[in-house]
Amino acid sequence: MDEQRVQAYVSLIQELLDCASGEETAILSANPELVDAELVQVMRALAEQSAEEGEGEWAAGWLSDFAQKIETANPTLQQQAEADRLFDQGIEQYQQSQFSQAFQSWQQSLDLYRQVGNRAGEGRALGNLGNAYRDCGQVQRAIEYLEQGLTIALEMGDRSGEGITLGNLGNAYYSLGEVGEAIEYYQQHLAIAREVGDRAGEGRALGNLGNAYRDLGQVQRAIDYLEQGLAIAREVGNRAGEGAVLGNLGIAYRNLGQFRQAIAFHQEDLAIAREVGNRAGEGRALGNLGLAYSNLGQIQRAIEYYEQHLAIAREVGNRAGEGAALGNLGIAYRDLGQVQQAINFLEQGLDIAREVGYRGREGTALGNLGNAYYSLGQVQEAIEYYEQHLAIAREVAYRTEEGAALGNLGNAYYFLGQVQEAIEYYEQYFAIARVVGDLA
Repeated sequence: MDEQRVQAYVSLIQELLDCASGEETAILSANPELVDAELVQVMRALAEQSAEEGEGEWAAGWLSDFAQKIETANPTLQQQAEADRLFDQGIEQYQQSQFSQAFQSWQQSLDLYRQVGNRAGEGRALGNLGNAYRDCGQVQRAIEYLEQGLTIALEMGDRSGEGITLGNLGNAYYSLGEVGEAIEYYQQHLAIAREVGDRAGEGRALGNLGNAYRDLGQVQRAIDYLEQGLAIAREVGNRAGEGAVLGNLGIAYRNLGQFRQAIAFHQEDLAIAREVGNRAGEGRALGNLGLAYSNLGQIQRAIEYYEQHLAIAREVGNRAGEGAALGNLGIAYRDLGQVQQAINFLEQGLDIAREVGYRGREGTALGNLGNAYYSLGQVQEAIEYYEQHLAIAREVAYRTEEGAALGNLGNAYYFLGQVQEAIEYYEQYFAIARVVGDLA
């Protein structure tokens, strides 16, 4: 709630405290626009503050009791308060990597917001659910939720909410590999964040633009955006955001082949994740360190980091993170020539991707299994996995993964001596590579 609204609640509460006994109902009737769940929330906050400071014990008790009376007299306020509680609970669960619980809390809050006709709350819940669907790989469903949230923000003239939702839509299209589309949403988010003075949102938009341009191969431009985002995260004291940007800078420098510099950024990200108690972020940083050491050819050291990532993902119940760690372990063991061990890890990662409905990760796992069988010389088996990878990439419109699958199919058919078929796959690969900027 904005500061002006809070001040209106405080003034009303002071009037209630100062009035003669029995006049409270008349005062509330004269201010119907302020009698809502947020008034109850402010009352309770002031009651807790008074109790903690050891002053105004009567006021603290009276405020707490009167807040309860307002709720009891108005069942809608009770539903509103429960919706707010569930929404906040979902945020706490999400931050603790309790993803399935967060999903349930936000769905329940959405149902209650709709029952009481709270459009602002409905929009917030839709936004968080959209992000949750994206995180579990159901990106098209995520987009549906986010577009509903965007409609509500536009309807209410909520520019800040509009900007946030546009950024989240950018993240969804980024997850699909539609980087150009994502950039358009990120740029709209950035413009609105600057318009309304949302520095934290501005920082997120800059960071997202950095990630997008990195994926387009414009790594120096990406670093420029990421460094601006890092400066803002530090300015507003967003330590978790600072860590995430440092991790993304590490990925950018890894793309430039500057692996030692990348490791330094990932170590900073890891230190911050541990400082703020972000176990999921800690796992992510460990996984990125593993990838950087793998790039240096230190496969055994990479495996140690992947194993730590895997342990944390299992500890916090992050099934998507667990699947990613298993996939990285599979690739590492394949690089060591231990292909059967690699297949074991990759199959576990594939099972998890299917369990959580993460179609993009499922496709990637199938592609990696194809690579493992290709390493064993079982090229026909590899082709079957590549074809499944290609089908899923096209289903979820993930152009980068589609290109990877086409390239692998080209290699497989070339190995089999079927040169014309290989050329057809290569031509399709290059057509996509030109679009997504991946001609490495």
